[in-house]
Formats: sequence, structure tokens, C-alpha cells
Amino acid sequence: MSTVDSPSDRLEFLQGTLEVLILRSLQIAPNHAFGIAKFIERQSEAEFSVDNGTLYPGLQRLMQRGWITSQWKTSPNARRAKYYRLTADGRKQLLTATSRWRRFVEAMSRVLAPEVK
Repeated sequence: MSTVDSPSDRLEFLQGTLEVLILRSLQIAPNHAFGIAKFIERQSEAEFSVDNGTLYPGLQRLMQRGWITSQWKTSPNARRAKYYRLTADGRKQLLTATSRWRRFVEAMSRVLAPEVK
């Protein structure tokens, strides 16, 4: 069950977070922007919500870096949609970023842990 009471209670992204989440969502399979946003919301148990004004610039940054590519396809509901997929460089970047985030979380946990006397 989510601890989110309202959309304003959702967590905000730290710098660099969105890119990692997009890469992670595409690790499973190519997807369109709406599907990526829904994956992030579902996997975070609604703690993260990505609006189009945030998502599309993030997708553009990842394409410029060569970490994802895109292709127009027909979605399951018979609409034309741009599907994004990870590149080999994107897979490497995801591994690097995941390692860094795990180190960050572990360090924060140590700092925020109650003092031992």
C-alpha cells in the first residue's frame, strides 16, 4: 500500500534519477513514452509520477547521448507511437548508474542510521 496521500506528497526526482528510471524501464522491452511513465509509476508504487514535460526532455537527452533509439510503430490500441529501445551503450550506462545509485543509497542509509552508543 502506498503512503502517498495526494499527488503533492509524491517524491521529487533527484538529478539524474529520471534517466536511470527510463533506462531501467527499457531494459525489459522497448516501449512508448506513456508505457515508460506507467512502468515508473507502477514500480514505484505511485511514489513517482512522470509528466510529459519531464519525460520527453529526458528521452531526448538519452537519445542525444546514444543510450536509446526510437522507431515509429503501431501500439496495441492501433495508434501510431514512437517506441524507444536501449542501445548497447545504454545497457552499459544502466549498469554503471545502478551501481552508483546502490552506493549512494547505502551511504545515505549509514549516515541516516540512528547513532550507536
